[in-house]
Amino acid sequence: MPKNIKQRTIKKQVSASGIGLHSSNIVELTLKPASVDTGIVFKRTDIENSELIKAKPESVTDTRLSTQIGTNPAQRIGTVEHLMSALYGCGIDNVIVELSGPEIPIFDGSSASFMLLIDNAGIKEQDADKKFIKIMDHVRVEDDGKFAEFTPNDIFSLDLEIDFNHPIIPKQAKRFDITSNFYKKEIARARTFCFQKDVEYMQSIGLALGGGLDNAIVIGDFAVLNKDGLRYKDEFIRHKILDCIGDLYMVGYPILGHFNAELTGHGLNNKLLREIFSDDNNWKFITLPEDSSSIPFI
Repeated sequence: MPKNIKQRTIKKQVSASGIGLHSSNIVELTLKPASVDTGIVFKRTDIENSELIKAKPESVTDTRLSTQIGTNPAQRIGTVEHLMSALYGCGIDNVIVELSGPEIPIFDGSSASFMLLIDNAGIKEQDADKKFIKIMDHVRVEDDGKFAEFTPNDIFSLDLEIDFNHPIIPKQAKRFDITSNFYKKEIARARTFCFQKDVEYMQSIGLALGGGLDNAIVIGDFAVLNKDGLRYKDEFIRHKILDCIGDLYMVGYPILGHFNAELTGHGLNNKLLREIFSDDNNWKFITLPEDSSSIPFI
């Protein structure tokens, strides 16, 4: 019989420090190996006896401009989506994520630094089959003209459309099949972005306090303000896809299905996950053989 794809963790503990995009706190991030079926678990080390927060849809408690997790307001962890996206891209099933503060560091605004950190730790195959969530039925959620949906598919694929009504970001649509070796090359380096005119307001409500040209694309009225410009011609929609992948991996398992969305964000992505798991007929667990063409990670 063919051997199934196995679960993965990292080989050794690794750490890095950086600023939080919204909090402006300098935070140390540590990734630790975890045993089979642990999942992705977060913990605040700056708080005594802090709760363990597992990656799952109901752990998400705030989606204003980022994905925040944790049911205890004093122990929440913000901006988890870029790290979650990188963990997906590396096929990591089990890891302990420790934080010395309230937010994952933003680094350069993409998931490339997290990918490098995982590369430095090394990836270890574990003695248990990897579980995939296969979408079995059409599931759709809508909100004020926006929508996100999943339909059955043998691989993980995405169709995404964005429209910011701005001369620097024209209406864009992109389709990707997220299969082996794709994520690192086409998605990981795409950075988060914001409009210069919105920065003052965001900071007035306690957001984007640590943002700058070194960790985000800043868009003026008629130009990108970053000296080196864009990394991809369509970097904006690629970053939105990066965000969607991170948000969807909050389910804790890679999904096999076709994701289609227009103007979606963190909140609608999480609403879609909750809708999927509201009915057992919408999904099922499967395993895949090692030679499967459906493998959606490196």
